Amino acid sequence: MEHIKEHFTGSYRNEPDLVGLAVVENPYPYNPLIDGLDSLVLVVTTNESAHNGTEHVQIEGKRVLIRTISTNGLKEWLASGENRNIIEWLVQGEILLDSDGYLSSVRENLLQFPYEMRAQKQFAEFAGFLRTYLQAKQDLIDGNLLDAYSHTLTALHHWAHIVLIEEGRHPELTVWKQLKRVHPGIYKLYEELTVSPETLEQRVQLVMLGCEFSVMSKMKTSCSLLIDILGSREEPWSIAELQAHSSIHILHVDLSLILQKLVKREYIREVAVMHELADIGALELRYMANQMSNE
Repeated sequence: MEHIKEHFTGSYRNEPDLVGLAVVENPYPYNPLIDGLDSLVLVVTTNESAHNGTEHVQIEGKRVLIRTISTNGLKEWLASGENRNIIEWLVQGEILLDSDGYLSSVRENLLQFPYEMRAQKQFAEFAGFLRTYLQAKQDLIDGNLLDAYSHTLTALHHWAHIVLIEEGRHPELTVWKQLKRVHPGIYKLYEELTVSPETLEQRVQLVMLGCEFSVMSKMKTSCSLLIDILGSREEPWSIAELQAHSSIHILHVDLSLILQKLVKREYIREVAVMHELADIGALELRYMANQMSNE
């Protein structure tokens, strides 16, 4: 392995756009952490055209996965959870090259798990939770029981992630093992859904009741990122402006459903304004913070 490290260190040392280089060894032959290969080399660069590149090579009989990501792409991975393995890569990986201490700083930030990162992750998880929960509810109405089960299980995973984030823990690292200690109630619901002797429909309905309560109780805190943005100016925001906001656009979250639910719960306000294109037949819906939500 040392020869492989030396090979990549020598290959990338003089790359002008290189920010950091790390290597992760696969301790188990079937561990999906690095997609079944023997080791992973993570290349972080300032070159935006190198976003999310993948390459397989063989060196001295070892199969190596090379993942190349730009610094902006890395921020998106960390905020959105799009690549859940990235947390383990950065925490467990051996840093070989580190321009200006970039990777060390990212690792330290991950271990501290600051408020802004937690707020982004919790908001993204709540968006996934809300959509899959409502889809499961519709599946039950339509009589699609297996689809309802699948979506309920996914919603339960999002709920578990939200709880772990609230506790200052990264949900990417062994979700249910952590949750059994942190929140045994949700773990019990997971067991009820997956191994209870009751009928599948009864199991789904039981967990859906728990999800119903969670949607109401977690909505405001989980959406604090969006509510704070809406309250950052007096003028109402269009959905396009919100989607483009620097704290939201990297999350790849569809805001439409969340905005409508927040309006119905009176956490935010919906206002109709004259469309910028002066279309007298249509008013544009915009959104602003409800002062009562901040009390």
